[in-house]
Amino acid sequence: MFARVTNYFRTSPDLPVVSEDAAKVSTAYERNRWSVFLSVTFGYGLFYLCRLSISVAKDPILKENVFTAAELGKIGSALFFTYAFGKLTNGFLADRCNIRKFMAAGLMASAIINLFLGFTEMFLLFAVLWGVNGWFQSMGAAPSVASLSHWFSDRERGTRYGVWSMGHNLGEAITFIGTSFLVAQLGWRWGFWGPGLACMVVAAVLFYTLKDRPQTYGLPPVEVYKKDVVSAPATKKEVGRVQMAVLRNPAIWVLGMASACMYVARYAVNNWGILYLQRIKDYPLTEAGGALGVCPIFGALGAVSSGFISDKLFNARRNVPALVFGLMNTGALTMFYLNPPGNEWVDILSLALFGYSMGALLVYLGGLMAVDLSSKNAAGAAMGLIGVFSYLGAAAQDWISGALLEASKTVVDGKDVYNFDQAFTFWISATVVSFLLALTVWKAKRKE
Repeated sequence: MFARVTNYFRTSPDLPVVSEDAAKVSTAYERNRWSVFLSVTFGYGLFYLCRLSISVAKDPILKENVFTAAELGKIGSALFFTYAFGKLTNGFLADRCNIRKFMAAGLMASAIINLFLGFTEMFLLFAVLWGVNGWFQSMGAAPSVASLSHWFSDRERGTRYGVWSMGHNLGEAITFIGTSFLVAQLGWRWGFWGPGLACMVVAAVLFYTLKDRPQTYGLPPVEVYKKDVVSAPATKKEVGRVQMAVLRNPAIWVLGMASACMYVARYAVNNWGILYLQRIKDYPLTEAGGALGVCPIFGALGAVSSGFISDKLFNARRNVPALVFGLMNTGALTMFYLNPPGNEWVDILSLALFGYSMGALLVYLGGLMAVDLSSKNAAGAAMGLIGVFSYLGAAAQDWISGALLEASKTVVDGKDVYNFDQAFTFWISATVVSFLLALTVWKAKRKE
């Protein structure tokens, strides 16, 4: 049984080059490149529907006394812990798997789990299912980056990676706006059923539109096709060696820690932002979702522009723009916290700036800087290692934030009142540590 599963997901064997005619090769290559690029961009974005569903449903879940804030924090951590180690494992597997089958299967499994979540109110079962969901969610990012690395050359990577990173902003925006509306109209259970049904359809589409490596279709490696000699492709026998080189590179570990701190702030806003706007600033659910929807929209702009900025303005160097966006991120989160209730335009502005800077930082610290320090054939491993740090940070955030909010809770006129001061101190401090860590690897370069 295990052998059948591994054989199913294993990458296909290389085929002889289909033609010596450069025009025919170019036509086939570009058609497949567009299919891959659009599939990983939109497909990965839709993974987020089944990852952020609980964020939208938190307030109605608390009001119906289904779970406490501390329990919600533990449930959220369950996903991030499994997601973290899943990203490492699946990152290494992605360098060897058929991406088309691997990524589509992960999204389909996540969708099915979300459907089950809408039927249970048992804390332990909910936490276990949400944790299992995290494992299948980890089958999205690393396969996407591995696929981009195989179909796009080094000179194209920054720009393509930046646009691909926009995909998660699309998923977040749909969740905050669309799922919020669904929950407000039909109840918290539809916060899981709706995304589950939608992602089942998307997973089926991905199975037909994603592609394996170019060589499995009789096409040359992308370095040959694009005449890009920045880095030579590794042979299959070298994959293990270059993956181990990733694990031995201290600069990538430091970037992982910087990303972990950055993810504290990212998922603090993603997972608790709607509740904060509802409980502290008196936003209705749909308006809170709409306000937070600004964040990923501007995040998409940050992600898209980040690759262009670093590729074109800084000759593919990421350190200077990473510092600038890190400072912007800290300032925007501080503004969001200090802005008193009633100034909605300031909330929108701060969330826009936070989203824009976070979109860029997710490109730089969330993977691209580590990929730049790695071989193309170890892109999945680099993403996996960064992912472990990132989502351990996110897991710690959810657990600590839930505990801080539960500890600050008071009951006023029979209603639970939460104080977010300690939580925001924790979140803002994490953004400062993030860009300080990134400064320590300012001059790191790839070791050929």
